[in-house]
Amino acid sequence: MARNQAGAQQQAPQVQPEGKSKSLILICVGLVAFLLSAAGLAYALLSGSNGNDNGAVSAAAREPARLPALYQPLDPAFTVNYAHGGRQRYMQVSVVLMGRDPEAMAAAKEHSPLIRNQLVMLFSSADFEQLMTAEGKETLREQATLAVQSLMEQELGKPIIESVLFTNLVLQ
Repeated sequence: MARNQAGAQQQAPQVQPEGKSKSLILICVGLVAFLLSAAGLAYALLSGSNGNDNGAVSAAAREPARLPALYQPLDPAFTVNYAHGGRQRYMQVSVVLMGRDPEAMAAAKEHSPLIRNQLVMLFSSADFEQLMTAEGKETLREQATLAVQSLMEQELGKPIIESVLFTNLVLQ
């Protein structure tokens, strides 16, 4: 009987791993099925298609497409003089206006004398010492952008100029 019990004990461990592997396979198959259904549900929810095609436009389509940048140079270049350190100093800067609306850029071109006047006043009031640094030049460019945007807001009702760019800046 001891042999039968020993034989039964030897057979029993062989049956349990086979049963465990079957249950492990079933668990894995169930887990994969659950993950696939969850992924399908997430895709359906995130794609925004809920089955009814009543002409609803997705959020990306409702946003206006960003127009390409348009550049309008203000020719001739600006020349401003400074008295710095007992000497006469000069700054020459070429300015380009950047916007995206063709009609608004044409309207800005009509106001170029007003824009040029505003920029001359801004450039002549700048501190020459600060203009010697990259930070000072960037600050002046940002101030020029704000000044032109403010001017266009007054004249046209919207700040049509996205940025004022310096394409050439010479200090002497």
